Amino acid sequence: MIKKVKKKKAKKKIFLETLLVFFIAISPFLYKGYEYLPYSSNGDLTFFGFTLGGNGFSDAKTYVWFLTTKVVPLYLMIFWFLTSRDWWYHIIIIPIAMYAFQLFEVLYDSDDVVDTDNIWWLIPICMITIPFVYIIRVKLYDKHVHGIDLEAMEAELEELKAKGYTNDKSKDGVLNEQQSISDDINSSLSTGNLENIFKTVQHRIESWLHLKS
Repeated sequence: MIKKVKKKKAKKKIFLETLLVFFIAISPFLYKGYEYLPYSSNGDLTFFGFTLGGNGFSDAKTYVWFLTTKVVPLYLMIFWFLTSRDWWYHIIIIPIAMYAFQLFEVLYDSDDVVDTDNIWWLIPICMITIPFVYIIRVKLYDKHVHGIDLEAMEAELEELKAKGYTNDKSKDGVLNEQQSISDDINSSLSTGNLENIFKTVQHRIESWLHLKS
């Protein structure tokens, strides 16, 4: 039974990965495919009984070209995000959001101008994603470069507490020393300083946007 379940999962994984590889492989052809679509003499596109106009562009060909320049990079970025094993993969959300906002603007916005103010829509996403990735980077740098592992220190402190040591009185000062090291690391390398940095950046961005408006 377990073997059948494993085979089923393996087949499903291979099928999904095959689809992913297929769409990556045909991305250059999808990007240039707009040139070979059946356009009418008035510039509209008739495809499977549907007629597509210029939607504000000079003709349907220009409109389809613009859509492909957004759709193809967007789905490639999504594939990258879903399959990446790197610690910084969350930052890929920013270009994904950029292409998604640009696509949304050209499809649903009534303005005749595109790719203009949608950059400001990214600021909230950047303010969440960039600090999150930076915190992960700080933790990894502390652990693998400085050799500082706060989780291991906390586990050691809990082990000492379980053996009967207390914060007020510890054997040979071991606990107090460990607690002091942990507190110093927390105060100098983590939450406090990072919050101050992020608040300063946030205030500067808000002031800049206020001046711009």
